Amino acid sequence: MITLQNLGFYYKKGKPVLDDISSELEPGKIYGLLGLNGVGKTTLLKVIAGLRFPKYGDIEVNGHTPGHRSIPFLSDMMFVPDEITLPGITVGKYEKLYRILYPKFDAGKFEKLLKDFKVDRAERINNLSFGQQKKMYMAFALATNTRVLLLDEPTNGLDIPSKRQFRKALSSHISDETLVIISSHQIRDLHSVIDHILVLDNSKLVVNGSISRLASLIGFTSSPVDRQRVLYSETLVNGDHYMVENTMDMESDFDIEMFFNAIIHRPEILRLLPNLN
Repeated sequence: MITLQNLGFYYKKGKPVLDDISSELEPGKIYGLLGLNGVGKTTLLKVIAGLRFPKYGDIEVNGHTPGHRSIPFLSDMMFVPDEITLPGITVGKYEKLYRILYPKFDAGKFEKLLKDFKVDRAERINNLSFGQQKKMYMAFALATNTRVLLLDEPTNGLDIPSKRQFRKALSSHISDETLVIISSHQIRDLHSVIDHILVLDNSKLVVNGSISRLASLIGFTSSPVDRQRVLYSETLVNGDHYMVENTMDMESDFDIEMFFNAIIHRPEILRLLPNLN
């Protein structure tokens, strides 16, 4: 469980990056953290990981204050940044050195993921490509079996087969005790695994809802519809697509990317649908 109460953070006073963020994030879910560049997604992940300290408000992660950096907290939380810097040792040596920090580390799981990602444990990490390093670190992160897993742009640098394998590994990782937050611009890469959406905009948490709840409010269609129901539309290669107010219990796949585009280009939608947060 992650509890945020009126959380705020700024690098320069008077220019908040995060302002009055309140939410309770529950285990058993994969949260998609969305927002434009520079909106504060990485900062929020770092605050949760205890790498940045709130300027005001409170945060608690599984009963711990992240900023205290206690051993029980650190051993049960894993943060995978977008840019990684790893030592010039072999993958096997890395595992031997760092697995002891995580009591629930699963060596068998790590080995399997390395094979799935086609990473050689005998290879020196600094000889790996950026994508291979990312896959190695992702395999290690999943093998730690920490209750909190924070992923910042996890699919950057991965090829298409690796993205597919990552989604499969992530889906099998989630349990009733595990909470995952993914910050990503590559929404299509992770569409199928996200079950709850968080959207940051102008330092505020403007959307905080499960896919199922959002789908009860909003529908997506490529068929002609009553214009009064249309909240947002896009013209793609294969024709017009519409995001509409779901007033007739329509069933459709929730299009996270189109939804995000809609609230960025038409923020008034947030006022039309007040139950989004």
